[in-house]
Amino acid sequence: MPPSPQGDERTSRPPLLEIVVPAFNEERRLPGGLLQLCAKLARMPFPTAVIVVDNNSTDSTGEIVRTWPRGPVPVRLVECATPGKGAAVRAGLLDTRAPFVGFCDADMATDLNAIDVAFGLLLSGERVVVGSRAHAFSDVENRHSRVRELGAVGFRALARVLVRGVSDTQCGFKFFDGALVREAVAGLRTFGFAFDVELLARCVAFGSTVLEIPVNWRDMPGSRFSPARHGAGILLELGRIWLRLRAAPRPGVSPRWEQPLDPVGSP
Repeated sequence: MPPSPQGDERTSRPPLLEIVVPAFNEERRLPGGLLQLCAKLARMPFPTAVIVVDNNSTDSTGEIVRTWPRGPVPVRLVECATPGKGAAVRAGLLDTRAPFVGFCDADMATDLNAIDVAFGLLLSGERVVVGSRAHAFSDVENRHSRVRELGAVGFRALARVLVRGVSDTQCGFKFFDGALVREAVAGLRTFGFAFDVELLARCVAFGSTVLEIPVNWRDMPGSRFSPARHGAGILLELGRIWLRLRAAPRPGVSPRWEQPLDPVGSP
C-alpha cells in the first residue's frame, strides 16, 4: 500500500524526535515492539523517526529492519559490531540528527505513553528526562527473582554515588536534548550493563540535571541479565566509571539548547 499524503509530508521533513532501539538477536520481540513504537509516533503531530541498532545479531534482526514497510515513521538500520548494549546505544545516538532524541528497549517494557510526558518536558527546557521504576507514582509489574531484586538494590546504591539524586539509572527509557547527548555519548567507554550510569554522569558533568518521571513498566520475558553471571562484571564496570570520571578533564560549556519555534509546524 502506498504511503498516505500525510506520511509523505512527514517523511519529507527532518524529524524533531528520533528514538534509538538497541537490538541483539531480537527477531521474536522486535516486530511487535516496532509496531507499537511506530503506531505511537505516527500519532504525534510532528516528524519522528526510529533507528534500530543491530548489535552483531546472528538471527534475522537486521533483515526485519531492512524490510520494514515504509510508513509515516521512517525506520532505518544502523549496524554495530562492538558487543554490548552500551556500544549499540552509543552508535545509534551518534547517528541521530534531531533536536530531541531518546532510546528504549526492543521489548517496549515501558508504556509508550510516557513519550508524551518526556517530550513535553524537553520542550519546556529539561535536557535529560528518564523513566524511573523507583518513582513513587510508577506502576511496576516485576517478575524478577528475590536474588535479582536484592542485586538491583545494591546496584542502585552504588550508582547513586556516581549519579547523585537519581534513583533508577537502569530503566531503558531515556530522552535527551540531542546536542547534549551526542556530546556526552561520544566519550562513553562503558559498553556493558552499567553504560547508563556513565552516560548520565557525563550529562551531569556538562551541567545538566536528570529529571526522573514515573512510568508504567512490565517485566518482559527474555532478559539476558543474570546476577550470577554479570554481578562481578558490573561492579568492575562501576569502579572503572568512577576512575574514568575522576581522571577526565572538566568539560567546557554544555552544548546550547535551542527551542524549536513551532514543534508542530516547523519545516
